Amino acid sequence: MESVYEKRPWLKNYPDRVPHDLDLVSETALGDFKKSAALSPDAPAICYFHHEISFRQLDRFSDQLAAAFEHLGLEKGDRIILDLQNVPQFPIATYAAWKTGAIVVPVNPMYKEKELAYFCRDSGAKLFLVLDEVVANLDLSFLDGTSVEKVITTSPLDFLPPGADLPVLLKRAQKLTLTGTLDMLEMIDVFQDKSPDDPGIAPEDVAYLTYTSGTTGPPKGAMNTHGNIAFNTRVYQAMQQIDSHDVVLGVAPLFHVTGEVAHLAIAALSGIPLVLYYRFDPGETLRLIEQWKVTVTVASITVYIALLNHPDIKRRDLKSFTKAYSGGAPVSEATVMEFEDATGLYLYNVYGMTETNSPSHIVPWGTKAPVDPESGALSVGVPVPGCVMKIMDLEEGSRELLPGEVGEIVDSGPIVTPGYWRKPEETRHAIRDGWLYTGDVGKMDEDGWFYLVDRKKDMIVASGYKVWPRDVEDVIYQHHAVKETAVVGEPDPYRGETVKAFVALKEGMTTSVTPEEIISFCKVRMAAYKYPRKVEFVAEIPKTLTGKFLRRELREKSPS
Repeated sequence: MESVYEKRPWLKNYPDRVPHDLDLVSETALGDFKKSAALSPDAPAICYFHHEISFRQLDRFSDQLAAAFEHLGLEKGDRIILDLQNVPQFPIATYAAWKTGAIVVPVNPMYKEKELAYFCRDSGAKLFLVLDEVVANLDLSFLDGTSVEKVITTSPLDFLPPGADLPVLLKRAQKLTLTGTLDMLEMIDVFQDKSPDDPGIAPEDVAYLTYTSGTTGPPKGAMNTHGNIAFNTRVYQAMQQIDSHDVVLGVAPLFHVTGEVAHLAIAALSGIPLVLYYRFDPGETLRLIEQWKVTVTVASITVYIALLNHPDIKRRDLKSFTKAYSGGAPVSEATVMEFEDATGLYLYNVYGMTETNSPSHIVPWGTKAPVDPESGALSVGVPVPGCVMKIMDLEEGSRELLPGEVGEIVDSGPIVTPGYWRKPEETRHAIRDGWLYTGDVGKMDEDGWFYLVDRKKDMIVASGYKVWPRDVEDVIYQHHAVKETAVVGEPDPYRGETVKAFVALKEGMTTSVTPEEIISFCKVRMAAYKYPRKVEFVAEIPKTLTGKFLRRELREKSPS
């Protein structure tokens, strides 16, 4: 008998323009870029601060760099580390690596020697391409015992016109010459008019090893294939109604799956500009939205909160910006309403993981997400075309739950990675018979809308009752003075665990609001076992570079 999930009740929520399935046979992430470069060679591919790089130039630069990589011995299936901010070198090096058939291993430029040594060893990378300002602060002896043969450096200034006024974010930048390294620009110049041999990229070939931290153990490299990326890029194109008139804001880090797919790949597929500006800064973000008439992005909710609290939010012309999507962390209805009141922009939800190559669920553009009447949670969207998602029991993960029941979100379809790099045991645990067990807790309503409750590992058990931090956070966000909040469980001799909220207040509110006021506010709005018994004010909630709150750090702050 066909289950409720196999019937795909969510399809009735698709706008007419969205196909129920996507029939992809041979599309690849590299092929998408090559087609756009051939069709629109003079169109802007990258807008880097004030400077444009055309598809023709991006194709040419990546050809030359690919030829240089080949000269260094990079072959199909080899790995190259990219340790970069959001600069033009990221797409250039990505396409260059793919043109040799190599696999890109993007890493966070905030990582230090110990972390980088792990990624080098685990991936077996042959080349290491890094910003000069990053490598200048590293002891390169961490590469001893790894497979890295050459270090290539590049400057954030390299693709700005000579003599141009420097952007504010790069005022202190200087191009550095470092002993024992190769320079990326020089490599491109040496291989003028050269192109690599065609490696014959296929959809099943790995495009990225994107490292993700599990609940236990060291980071795992998700094998994001060219076919995975090509599929989910078309999901974004359909669900966000992206066409040749759009302009993508590259605000998510390109080393993150959101940046890889929702920024870089969607711009390549659609032949539209990608606006890059080194790293996120709220004032520069608002300025560039106005300058380049940005229309679409996917960013963490912390980005939108930062924009909302910046004085330029009222001064900049943001009329072009109509497709504002938020992913990576839960979004409360209160925050969405506040942002819409201030800007006129509705924030659309998107939900996914590194292992699903960005979106698994998304709110179609032009459709407002419903709110769960039981929990007050805003829906994270409907499952993407061509895929089936379901809710399974939390204990064994073997029993499908009915609409409205809370369990683990489980995904299937062309979005799911084939597994983790050289980690067969972890792959078997996470992906069972083609179904990815996400570790996220949620539910589906009768109409096929999904709601995220929390991570399994973040559940609090207070006096025997299950408390999901997200439920408590959604209520706290309704308080007018709250900018950010994160809830954790703190050991308690009587209750086992008690609910503690860390709260960052809006500017000007720090002297007028007390922890007791926040507790009282929650007490009248939720069950007695749920409301926070403790509230601690902090200047900012600690978070990853991609905007996810670090509840682990907050738990460590609490007494054990």
